Amino acid sequence: MIAKIIDWSIDNRFMVVMLTFIIIGLGLYAVKQTPLDALPDLSDVQVIIKTSYPGQAPQVVEDQVTYPLTTAMLSVPKAVNVRGYSFFGDSYVYVIFEDGTDLYWARSRVLEYLSQVSSKLPPEARPELGPDATGVGWVYEYALVDRSGNNDLSQLRSIQDWFLKYELQTVPGVSEVVTVGGMVKQYQVVLDPDSLRAYGLPLSKVRQAIQRGNQETGGSVIEMSEAEYMVRATGYVDELDDLRHIPLGVNEQGTPILLKDVSQVRLGPQMRRGVAELDGEGEVVGGIVVMRFGENALSTIKGVKNKLQELSRSLPEGVEIVETYDRSALINRAVDNLSRKLIEEFIVVALVCAIFLFHLRSALVIILSLPVGILVAFIVMERMGINANIMSLGGIAIAIGAMVDAAIVMIENVHKHLEQSKADGHGDVSSADVLSDERRWQVIREASKEVGPPLFFSLIIITLSFLPVFTLEAQEGRMFSPLAYTKTFAMAAAAGLSITLVPVLMGYFIRGHVTPERNNPVNSILIAGYRPFINMVLHSPKLVLAVILLIVLLGLWPLSQLGSEFMPDLDEGDLLYMPSTFPAISVGKAQELLQQTDKLIKTVPEVKRVFGKVGRAETATDPAPLTMIETTILLKPKEQWREGMTIDKLKKELNELVQFPGLTNAWVMPIKNRIDMLATGIKTPVGIKLAGPDLEKIQEIGKQIEKVLKDVTGTASVYSERVVGGRYVTVDIKRREAARLALNIADIQEVVRTALGGMRVAMTVEGLERYPINVRYPRDVRDSLEKLRNLPVVTPAGARIPLAEVADIRIESGPGLIKTENARLNGWIYIDIEGRDLGSYVASAQLAVSDQVKLPPGYSISWSGQYEFMLRAINRLMTVIPITLIIIVLLLYLSFRSFSEVAIIMGTLPLALVGGFWLLYMLDYNMSVAVGVGFIALSGVSVEIGVVMLVYLNQALEKHRARARKSGREFTLEDVRSAVIDGALMRVRPIMMTVSTIIAGLLPIMLGSGTGSEVMRRIAAPMVGGMVSATLLTLVFIPAIFLLWKGWKLNDEIV
Repeated sequence: MIAKIIDWSIDNRFMVVMLTFIIIGLGLYAVKQTPLDALPDLSDVQVIIKTSYPGQAPQVVEDQVTYPLTTAMLSVPKAVNVRGYSFFGDSYVYVIFEDGTDLYWARSRVLEYLSQVSSKLPPEARPELGPDATGVGWVYEYALVDRSGNNDLSQLRSIQDWFLKYELQTVPGVSEVVTVGGMVKQYQVVLDPDSLRAYGLPLSKVRQAIQRGNQETGGSVIEMSEAEYMVRATGYVDELDDLRHIPLGVNEQGTPILLKDVSQVRLGPQMRRGVAELDGEGEVVGGIVVMRFGENALSTIKGVKNKLQELSRSLPEGVEIVETYDRSALINRAVDNLSRKLIEEFIVVALVCAIFLFHLRSALVIILSLPVGILVAFIVMERMGINANIMSLGGIAIAIGAMVDAAIVMIENVHKHLEQSKADGHGDVSSADVLSDERRWQVIREASKEVGPPLFFSLIIITLSFLPVFTLEAQEGRMFSPLAYTKTFAMAAAAGLSITLVPVLMGYFIRGHVTPERNNPVNSILIAGYRPFINMVLHSPKLVLAVILLIVLLGLWPLSQLGSEFMPDLDEGDLLYMPSTFPAISVGKAQELLQQTDKLIKTVPEVKRVFGKVGRAETATDPAPLTMIETTILLKPKEQWREGMTIDKLKKELNELVQFPGLTNAWVMPIKNRIDMLATGIKTPVGIKLAGPDLEKIQEIGKQIEKVLKDVTGTASVYSERVVGGRYVTVDIKRREAARLALNIADIQEVVRTALGGMRVAMTVEGLERYPINVRYPRDVRDSLEKLRNLPVVTPAGARIPLAEVADIRIESGPGLIKTENARLNGWIYIDIEGRDLGSYVASAQLAVSDQVKLPPGYSISWSGQYEFMLRAINRLMTVIPITLIIIVLLLYLSFRSFSEVAIIMGTLPLALVGGFWLLYMLDYNMSVAVGVGFIALSGVSVEIGVVMLVYLNQALEKHRARARKSGREFTLEDVRSAVIDGALMRVRPIMMTVSTIIAGLLPIMLGSGTGSEVMRRIAAPMVGGMVSATLLTLVFIPAIFLLWKGWKLNDEIV
C-alpha cells in the first residue's frame, strides 16, 4: 500500500505540490490564530461556592453553612473531592471534578444540588457560585496609589469598586475583577447604652427605625393636563445628617427622639479581612483581573491594559495605576524562547544535512519539507483549541530531528541509486545532467519504494510511542498532553509527507552533479572510524555481544543513584513569598508585618516591585485566611541581575534577609503555586493532611509530626497548622437565669450580635455606589471582659440587667479557620525540603512518622502536594508503557513479518536506556514526569535506528544472494560477512545522519536557557544520552547479532 501511495504521488506530482501550498496557507493562518499562553491550564475542573455569613465565628459558619453544603455536594455526579473552608464571616466550598468534565456542565450540576440545600441554610447566608475561572486565572494585577495625598484609602477603594471594576469586566475574556485591600466607607451608628436605657429603647427598635428610614418607593402614575407623571418618594440615606434625623419615637413631653440623641453617627472603615501593600511604602488598593476559563490570556491582558490606559484619563488628579503583576511578560518570554529554539533547531538540522549529503539541492528537500510538517501540527493545534505554550511548542521542538529522518534515508538511497545507475551506463557521466528526466524520476520511484515502507512504519512507531503520555491524569496529564499532541501531529505529518511530498521534492531538486559516496569526505571519515569496530564484530561477534550486555548492566547503577520528583521548578521570572504565620493575628499587626517584609524584599537589587497581600481578596478563588501573606515579587530582567546570580541563589538570599519570629518562609512560583493551592490546598512540595473528628486532637497530632519531621534529613521547614489557635470570647448563655427574666436565647444573642460585634442593618444608595450602615456599642464599653459582663440587656418587662446575669463570659481557644475534606475535619502540615529529592525524602519522612507517631482510632494521615501527583503519574506509566511496547512490536512485525527481526530491533531499547541514565546522573537530574516523557520519546527514536540498520543489512544480504544465484554458486557465511560490511560499514553515513539530526535538533534545548528550559531540558536529556549510547552500541550490536543469526540459519539450511 505504501508503495502505491509513492507511485500515486510521483504520478500526480503537480497535485501534491498544489496541496502542499494549500497546507502552507492554512498553516500560516493557524499560526496567526493560535492563542498564546505561558503554561497549559493545569488546574482541576472545579466549582466554588462562596457564602457570606457576616459576623459569624468559624465554628458557627462550619455548623450552619459549610457542613450542610459539603455533605450535599458529595453526591454531585463526577465530583471527586469536596473541600470546605469556614472563615470568620465566610464559607468556601470547592467541588473538584473528574478530568475532562465540562466546566459549565459541572456548574449546572452544582447549582442543581445547591437548590436542594439552600433552604436548610440560615436566612442571612446566601450562597453564590464563584467565577467561571481557575487557578491560572489571575493574569493581571495592579494597585491604585495617590502619592499626592488628596485621596485616602476609602476614596481609592470607591474608585476601584464602583468605577474601574465594572469597566474592566466588560473586556472580553475577563471573568471578574477583584478588589483587595483599602477601606470600605461605612456609616457607623455608635449607640450609647445609657441613652438607650434612659429612653427605654431596645436594640431591635433602633435597627427597625434605620431600615424604615432608608428606602424609596413609587406611587404609580397620575394624569395632569393630559400628561402622565410617574410618582416616586425619595428616602435613601446619602449623608450623615439623614441618619442623625431618623426618628425612634417620642418622649413623655411629645418631643421626637432622634437617632442622634442616642448615638454618635459618623463615617468609618468597615471591618476588613484583607490588606494590600506596595513596595513597603504603605497600604494601597489592589485590583486582580481573573480570566475566564479557556480564554486567550495574551489577548485578555492586552485588552485590560488598553482599557486601563483609557480609564486612567478619568481618574482623579494624583491617582495612578501601578502594574504589580503581568502574565503577558512570562507568555512572551516563554513563546519567544521556544520559537527561537525552533529556528535554531531548523538551522542546525539543515546544516547537518548539507554537510553529510554534500549536495545543497538535496538538503533543500529537507529544508522545504520540514516546515510543512510543523505547519500541519499548528493546523491541528488550532482546530483542537490547544494554546501555543512552552509545552505545545516543546512537542514540535523535540520532534524536529526525528521528522527529517525518513527524508534523509530516502535522499541517501536516491544518491546510491543514481550512482549505481551511472555505473550501469544509464547516463553520460561527463554531461551536466547525467540522467534523462524520465530515467531520473524512475530511479527516484524505485529508491523511494525500496526504503519508504519501513521508514514510514518507523515514523508511525515514533508517533505511537507517545501514547502513554496521553494517559497521564490530572495535573501531569494537563501539563504534557499539549506536548504529546503536537509531537504526535508533527511526527504523523512527517510520516505522511515522507511518502508523498518528499519523493516529489527529490524528483525536482536532486539533479545535476551528485558527489559519489566514495568522494564524500564525511563518508570517508565515518567509514575509517567505523571499520575497526565492524572488523571486531566480524572477528568475535559473541565477545562483542557479551561486552554490550556488561555495559547495559553497568548502566543500571546510575539508575539506583537517581532521586525522584514530580516536576522541576519552572522559572516564571517572578516569585511569590508565602510565609505561614501563627493564628489569631490582628489586622493591624498583619498589616505591620506585611509592610516590614515588603520593605526588606525591596532592598534586594534584583527586585523591581513588591506587591503584598495579607488575608483574602473579594473573590471565591482566594480562600486565604488573615494569617496568610502572599507577596508577588516582580523581578528585573536577568540582564540587570548581579553577575552569577541565579533564581536559587536569590531565594536563598531573600530567605536569609527576611527572618521574623513566628514566620515560616516559603518562596515559590506564582502560577504553579496557585494551581497547587487550589488542587490540593497544599502550598509546599509536600504536605500532610490529618483527618479526624476532633480539632484539638488533630492539632496535638500535628505538633507531634512537626517535631518528628524537623529531624528528618532534607527538611528545610515544617509547620503544622494550629487549627484551634484562634481566640474566642465565648458568651455561654444560662438558659434558666434567662428564662426567669422572660428572655429567650435569641434576645440575648441579638445584643451579642448587634451591640457587641456590630451588625450591618442597611445599605445606603448614593447614585451607583452602595455603602453599609453598621450599628454597635462604643469601643470603651466592650474592650475588656469586665465591661462585656456589664453590658446592659433590656428585659421584656423593661428592666435593665447586666449581661453577666444571664451569660457566662470567658476567653478560650478555638478554631480560627476550619478546613474539611469530604466533610471530615482536617489539619494540614506544610513541609519544605532542600538538598534532597522528593521521593527519597517522603520515604524517610513516612518511616519516621509511622515509627514515632501513634494515631488514635478515627484519625488518618494522607501525604499530599506534589508527592501525590508523582505517585499517580508513576502508577499510570507503569500500567501503560508495556501496552505501548506491545503496539511497537506489532507495528514492527507488520513491517518486517519476522519475530526474529522484531526482537533484534527491540534489543536497541536497553542500549538506549543506558545512555539516558548516565547523562541524567552526570547532570544531577532527578527522575520526574518530564524525564519519563523523555524516555518515552526515546523509545520511538531508538527503535528507528534499529529499523534503518536492519533495512540496510537486509538489502545488502538480498543483493549478495542475488549475486550468488547469478554466479550459480552456494550462498556462504563469507557472503553474510560481505553483506554486513556493505549494509553496516558502507551505509554508516545515513545512519549517522539520522542520529546527528535528532541529537543536533535537541542540542539547542539542552544547551539553552530561558523560560521553560527547566522542563524541556529534562525531556531532552534522556533522548540525547540515549541516542548517543543507542547509536554507538547499535552500530556493533545489530551487525553482531545479525551475523550470528544468519550464520545459524545458514548452518541449519546446510544440515
